[in-house]
Amino acid sequence: MCTVTPISMTVGANRIVPTIAIPHPLGNPALTLEEEKAIRRNLLEKAFKALTTEVSDQTIFE
Repeated sequence: MCTVTPISMTVGANRIVPTIAIPHPLGNPALTLEEEKAIRRNLLEKAFKALTTEVSDQTIFE
């Protein structure tokens, strides 16, 4: 999980899950608690999918 995907590509990460923003990678403090939980759940589900998906090249999980 990262905020700057080109850096992850450069260092050779094989599974990349883009996050929200540099100061708050896993959320947005301007949102309500319910909206924040939904964003975090979505990001975690993407990360779990990335971990369980077989990849042969660098892959960004949008």
